[in-house]
Amino acid sequence: MTTTPALLTDRYELTMVQATLGSGAAGTRCVFEVFARSLPHQRRYGVVAGLARLLEQIAEFRFDAETLDWLAGAGVVDESTCEWLASYSFAGDVDGYAEGEVYFPFSPVLTVTGGFAECVVLETLVLSVLNHDSAIATAAARMITAAAGRPCIEMGTRRTHEVAAVAAARAAYIAGFATTSNLAAGRRWGVPTAGTAAHSFTLVHPDEKAAFAAQIEAFGPGTTLLVDTFDVDAAIRTAVEQAGPELGAIRLDSGDLGSLAHRARRLLDALGATRTRIVVSGDLDEFGLAGLAAAPVDGYGIGTSVVTGSGAPTAGFVYKLVAIDDGDGWRPVEKRAPGKHSIGGRKTAVRTYDAAGVAECECVTVGRPPEGGRALQRRWMTGGGLAVDTGELATERARERCRAAIAELPDDATKLSPGEPVLDIRLEGHLL
Repeated sequence: MTTTPALLTDRYELTMVQATLGSGAAGTRCVFEVFARSLPHQRRYGVVAGLARLLEQIAEFRFDAETLDWLAGAGVVDESTCEWLASYSFAGDVDGYAEGEVYFPFSPVLTVTGGFAECVVLETLVLSVLNHDSAIATAAARMITAAAGRPCIEMGTRRTHEVAAVAAARAAYIAGFATTSNLAAGRRWGVPTAGTAAHSFTLVHPDEKAAFAAQIEAFGPGTTLLVDTFDVDAAIRTAVEQAGPELGAIRLDSGDLGSLAHRARRLLDALGATRTRIVVSGDLDEFGLAGLAAAPVDGYGIGTSVVTGSGAPTAGFVYKLVAIDDGDGWRPVEKRAPGKHSIGGRKTAVRTYDAAGVAECECVTVGRPPEGGRALQRRWMTGGGLAVDTGELATERARERCRAAIAELPDDATKLSPGEPVLDIRLEGHLL
């Protein structure tokens, strides 16, 4: 059975193709935009992630013979539509925010231009990738803020879909996580990997002494020993006895992590292991990290909360038709349903700054952007081909952008409490 991004979609994308092929509207030049009407949980900013993955899948978006046979046999579309799909290859343009950039309500994070049919079939894929990865990156960025310089390890693979876990590890790394436990993310995206042992490793040995000795023999005294399988104090004593004062780190995975960390630090220092680090894990989120700010913790392992967006598993992006070429030039179109409105016309976005270089406004306009500020969109695909050097899509480059974009935000961006976006949002000159 073959796999193709072309079937990672909703049925109605293809039924719209069939109907517009019949009506003659399939080739109408269109502009679709991706934006969020609000930020989940009243967060103060969002982080764009998933662009590199998306562009890769758009380039691979094809309907092979096996796929077309299935579509025809299942009665999804008719024979003439299958013939159109057989030659499908996206030949339009893609513009948008760079990966790692921050965004706000109504930021035009992605713009797709081309024929209606060739653009509409991409809708579900675009939203699936950007909604997932941006939700993870946004949650991860909040955790990095709460960690206040202490490194975070992404270790949530077992708490999500096996394929989503790879994308989540990459998104978390873009937002500032130091490493991941996911080896596929390491191989595919170059994310640094980390990990040592679980409680089962201790339990399979006769006792903790034997388990620790085996791990140290395999990986050296700089390894991280898990010390909460039985009695934490006893395990720390055994760990230092086996590794010596050069023991790299211990990990605490359960209980009252704050009080345990204080107790562990005192005991390690008393045993001469003053440079041994303390890593904690166990159902941590950004609020848990903030609560551990005063504890003698050197690093965090974070799983479920990061791969699920810490309660917001989607960024809330939508993909809306905003302009069509009716033969006399581009004509704005918009959805006017209450609560789900869109703004017609192709948008341009600029971020402006105060005299100190702190971002103050996200200015979104139809047509020519205002003077000054930093343009937020760039061309990523032209005529269906990549329009940038592949280095611009590198994971490390996105990580650098994210660090820089968050650093230029106002101080309120560090607040974890619900609130308004940290930048003023001006849409066509109106403050939202």
